[in-house]
Amino acid sequence: MISEEIAIRSIQHYMYCPHRWGLLEIDKAWAENFFVTKANLLHERVHDPEKNYTARGKKVFTAVPVYNDREEHNLYGVTDCLELTESKEGVSVGDDGRRYQICIVEYKPTKPKNEEIRPDDQMQIFAQKLCVDFVFGGDCDAVIYYADVRKRYNVPVKENFEAYDKKLKELLHEMRTYLETGQIPEIRKGQKCSGCSMKDLCMPKTSPSWNVKKELKKILADEGE
Repeated sequence: MISEEIAIRSIQHYMYCPHRWGLLEIDKAWAENFFVTKANLLHERVHDPEKNYTARGKKVFTAVPVYNDREEHNLYGVTDCLELTESKEGVSVGDDGRRYQICIVEYKPTKPKNEEIRPDDQMQIFAQKLCVDFVFGGDCDAVIYYADVRKRYNVPVKENFEAYDKKLKELLHEMRTYLETGQIPEIRKGQKCSGCSMKDLCMPKTSPSWNVKKELKKILADEGE
């Protein structure tokens, strides 16, 4: 049995909140807020195939579709940016006979306050690495660029490969199990929901004047007439 394809972006959704992921992937619900809009605007500027260029000896390609159809992964997605630096130890890309070291550049609007790269961002980029290495060969590097501080941070996808891969396979198994059963994961205890774009769909507000007992008595009274 071939495992179901998983979009790389949905891994990040699942790690952020499995319940939110379930609403998106199983219930097909969606909502946006300030944070989502801000991220979308940033990625719209980056995801423009017409903006491929060469600078400082590097070839830069944006919005590159990638995949990995190995049974244990079966992933697909689009990278924000791939930078190719000429290197004898790199891989051959194109027909020019030159070899390049590939680096994934993932764009994020805001740097985390605790200075650490978020685990869901790390896993998203590791999944991209699996796909880039599958398509182009080699062993690519990866960095995150935070737009608010205009600075890059290295993501240790090579150093922690085995740990990342083990965790990713566990996540993919969980996600595919929920997709097969159509079951939406429950809300986790301690989940921080204040900044989530799906908050109102996930936990809709009720009017303070609405009273269950009062409404039930009214319905019963109407039926008795």
